[in-house]
Amino acid sequence: MDTLTNGLTTIINNEMRNKRECVISPASKLLGRVLRIMQLNGYIGEFEFIDDGRQGKFKVQLMGRINKCGSVKPRFAVKVNEFESWEKKFLPSRNVGIMVVSTPKGVISHREAEGKNVGGRLLAFVY
Repeated sequence: MDTLTNGLTTIINNEMRNKRECVISPASKLLGRVLRIMQLNGYIGEFEFIDDGRQGKFKVQLMGRINKCGSVKPRFAVKVNEFESWEKKFLPSRNVGIMVVSTPKGVISHREAEGKNVGGRLLAFVY
């Protein structure tokens, strides 16, 4: 079971049905970091971790700004100068949407990774 794919699928399904919030279960640290990147870029509102004594859940406020989101499988390794070619594959246009990348400096967006001059592994995309 891939918690990241499951969580992003739950978000896009609730967005398509014009829901204002959704509950993602099970939770994981990686999913929490990806949600934080989505929040910093304005795609979702507040989210909170709910400890239910098992795996936990995330309660996410949706803002209706996501057209599509998903995880990237397999998690491709990307060098700094390759971000543009991967942007063409996963995003609809230049400067539209973000790709979430796991780098040695943490989980960040691909624009931030270009600014810090680090590569990493693609985790997800959102637009």
